[in-house]
Amino acid sequence: MNLTDLGKIILIIGLFMVVAGGLVMVMGRIPGLGRLPGDIFVQRGNFTFYFPVVTMIIVSIVLTLLLNLLFRR
Repeated sequence: MNLTDLGKIILIIGLFMVVAGGLVMVMGRIPGLGRLPGDIFVQRGNFTFYFPVVTMIIVSIVLTLLLNLLFRR
């Protein structure tokens, strides 16, 4: 692996991070997403634990359907 290949890999990772950051920003503006029934939220004193189980399942299903439509041969 030479420096050109390493540079391409770093650019791809950077583009992925930009897209992922944009998706996180957009998903924060969708009402109800992240506060669905089934998402785990525990708050005790100064400790907060949040695990969006159902939200991630829905996001996974939507992305799977979208990518299957885009990359179908």
